[in-house]
Amino acid sequence: MAKKSSRARQKDPAERLREAAFAFAAEGRWRDLSLSEIAERAGLSIAETYAIYPSKRALMRGFSRAIDVKVQSETDPDLGREPARDRLFDVMMRRFDAMQPHKDALAAILQDTLSDPLAAACSLPALANSMAAMLETAGLGSDGLRGRVRIKGLVLIYLATLRTWFRDDSEDLSKTMARLDANLSKADSILARCRCERPAVGAEV
Repeated sequence: MAKKSSRARQKDPAERLREAAFAFAAEGRWRDLSLSEIAERAGLSIAETYAIYPSKRALMRGFSRAIDVKVQSETDPDLGREPARDRLFDVMMRRFDAMQPHKDALAAILQDTLSDPLAAACSLPALANSMAAMLETAGLGSDGLRGRVRIKGLVLIYLATLRTWFRDDSEDLSKTMARLDANLSKADSILARCRCERPAVGAEV
């Protein structure tokens, strides 16, 4: 037991806090969960906890950033040689793979968040930032007007695929892969149709 406690203390404090919070969430507690309870479970003081994550919302933003970094650090440098759509598919599946150990906790947190419109709205900027990070990891720009359109599109694709991921009980996430592929194909089709239907300069509209 002492060895286990020693290993826990060696972990990054932010990671310990996220693990403690997700353990509570997987047990069905999130909305009424306090920082002091998370701190106690993580073996940290409330002062140490508040310095890292002053709120559960900040903790979730930290989790999103940690997933972003994990995906980016594990992306194959040779991926840049692949077509843009394949690069984006690979990056997004890496994201789902990285979140897989926390699926039960994330499902409980999402359910609780969706019941609170304000909390749901406040979570959107962090989601947009993560999707921008995924685009950049795939070698697709996220700046300017085109970048904002890409971010919004990827947010919609991610949320649509997320529903399948939560229900996906396959070992290789084959159902998630199929849904993501279908959603990316649908987005490609819409963009292609918009380009074809764009009126020529000087044409009557």
